[in-house]
Amino acid sequence: MAADAARVSENVRRIREVITSAGGRDVALVAVTKTHPFSAMQLAIDAGCDAVGENYVQEIVEKLNGGEPPGPLHMIGAVQSNKVRRIDRVVSLWGAVDRSSVIDEIGKRAANGGCADILLQVNTTGESSKSGCLPGQVDALRSRAESAGVTVRGLMTIGPTGGSIAEQQKAFRLLRRLCDESGLEVCSMGMSDDFETAVACGSTMVRIGSAIFGARTN
Repeated sequence: MAADAARVSENVRRIREVITSAGGRDVALVAVTKTHPFSAMQLAIDAGCDAVGENYVQEIVEKLNGGEPPGPLHMIGAVQSNKVRRIDRVVSLWGAVDRSSVIDEIGKRAANGGCADILLQVNTTGESSKSGCLPGQVDALRSRAESAGVTVRGLMTIGPTGGSIAEQQKAFRLLRRLCDESGLEVCSMGMSDDFETAVACGSTMVRIGSAIFGARTN
């Protein structure tokens, strides 16, 4: 079923209520629009989402078709260094960086007007299926970013797959602690299935797809 304005607006309202009930203050809501058309980006921004998030470079290129996004656009999926140049002028945040090679390429492009703001992705669950640097690598990657002219705005993680509330809390509290220890502002954690727990653990940015647009059919 295609997303419609009334349904998206109502879902965003309900998500905001849950965020508030969980103790969230000034939590940014990023609408994940992967597999949805460009119109979904516009619906999300019109409904009051703070940004839209996309996972794949090629999908961003095809949706925008040479134009501009309707609001702030976050690249929330892993990106290969050789593809940074394709979207460096349309994204406002690289939201899942965990390698020095990507940091170096972002810095190179930022010197010519590309986006220089990133979140470092941290694997806080220990799952081999998840991307992200180890918690102990955060300081080194941050130093690499500073040397490359890249600004680390905060950290990002993905909660455990099928994890219990206790397992979610463990992963999210670790990221919150790392942000606090590093003095970083953005703590991006929480998706449709676990954002309430993430907010209660101190998330400042949640990435929500199906809870806004409904379950994907592809």
